Amino acid sequence: MNTVLITVIVSFVLAFVIGILLGFFKKIFAVPVNTKVQMIRDVLPGINCGACGYPGCDGFAAACAAGEAPADGCAAGGVKTAQAVAKVLGVKVNAEDQVAVLACRGCKGNCIPRGFYNGVKSCAAAHQAVNGTKMCQWGCVGFGDCVNVCKFDALTMGDDGLPHVNTKKCTGCGICVNTCPMHLLFKVPVSRKGAVALCSNRNENKAMVLKTCKAGCIKCGKCERSCEKDAIKVINGIPVVDYELCNSCGKCIEGCPTHVLALVENII
Repeated sequence: MNTVLITVIVSFVLAFVIGILLGFFKKIFAVPVNTKVQMIRDVLPGINCGACGYPGCDGFAAACAAGEAPADGCAAGGVKTAQAVAKVLGVKVNAEDQVAVLACRGCKGNCIPRGFYNGVKSCAAAHQAVNGTKMCQWGCVGFGDCVNVCKFDALTMGDDGLPHVNTKKCTGCGICVNTCPMHLLFKVPVSRKGAVALCSNRNENKAMVLKTCKAGCIKCGKCERSCEKDAIKVINGIPVVDYELCNSCGKCIEGCPTHVLALVENII
């Protein structure tokens, strides 16, 4: 009984002494905390997606407080986060929510497959190994690398073999944009209006485009000729729209023989 009692007393004394020493050393070796960093960290979404270019939200908060990162650098947080960070920093921002758009309509029914691919089921691997899985060398590979990296469940692979964006869930973080080896995804402001080309096929040979994909841009120039505002030009094989001139009249869309063009406001 005495042995048990002595053991308990000694344990209590040791714990008390160790607690005092820990408290002492904590004060001696304490690292000063930047309150601004913590305030910024508190308003971030905490996804740690890395889309800002820093190692997670902690890294971005520290860089932001040090003036090395912009207040609107957290794309995943959108406008509300940018405004909250700006308030902490005492600055103003002109942030706008964005969503991802796929510039390819080369689904299973439109685009001819290159053959049977038996390699690693990864868009990046297939692109590097055999330049993709479809006859169109600019087409979506279809293994869903973009879907796999999306931290917001905003991308899903459809039965048609293409990734589909849920614009209500998409934060415009841009991770999928940077992941796609074919560079088929791009970000657009949610307030944008006007025509957009949903094709990345830059082949100038009309017959070859039609042979490889039923929905590819054949560079006929009808979109240019039909635009009364001179807002659309075919540049490097792809229709490019000047959104300061475009008024969403839709004439270029009506004249496109392969239905490559669509109004942004109708797809986001």
